[in-house]
Amino acid sequence: MAAKLTKLVDIRRKELRQAAFEVLQREGMAGATLEKVAAHAGASKGIVLHYFRNKQELFEQAMREANANLRDAVAERLRKAKTPRQRLNAIIEGNFDERFYQPSIAHAWLSLCGEVPREPQLARIQAVIHARMHSNLLSALKPVLPENQARQTAHLISALIDGLWLRLGLHSGGISRDEALTLMQDFIERQVPPEIQD
Repeated sequence: MAAKLTKLVDIRRKELRQAAFEVLQREGMAGATLEKVAAHAGASKGIVLHYFRNKQELFEQAMREANANLRDAVAERLRKAKTPRQRLNAIIEGNFDERFYQPSIAHAWLSLCGEVPREPQLARIQAVIHARMHSNLLSALKPVLPENQARQTAHLISALIDGLWLRLGLHSGGISRDEALTLMQDFIERQVPPEIQD
């Protein structure tokens, strides 16, 4: 019985995290309230507060949930990659997965990033996201580039990915997924010599 109850609690918490992220997509951080999340989830504010201490904790968990989805999209592709170039492609394609690279999701991500300087927990999550990205990129680049160049290239690729997401979140008609992937591939072809891309 206890295991079943725990599972129900986990399901309810997941539903509320998803509702919070969906409200964030629509309202931004300033307009997102516990009442709006509750209404979106078909629950009361009291129910939301039963599972999460406050708005900060709820949106921190929403950020974790969104990050986990993107992480899984990259990991799924990396499992199939055999060569350094395939690993690079897996990282890039995963970060621009069509399920997530959408203006509303980019807007929610920007809203959360805007809180990072004021919220230590969000700052820690963002640090983990960047560390994982850097580690994945280095694992693909180190076999084909000198270490210093691999590190520099990993920073540049990561910054370009963030920049394209930023542009998508700031402009409703931002850079499309196909355009973003083309820009990323063009950049990699300039940074990684053709003879060692595969």
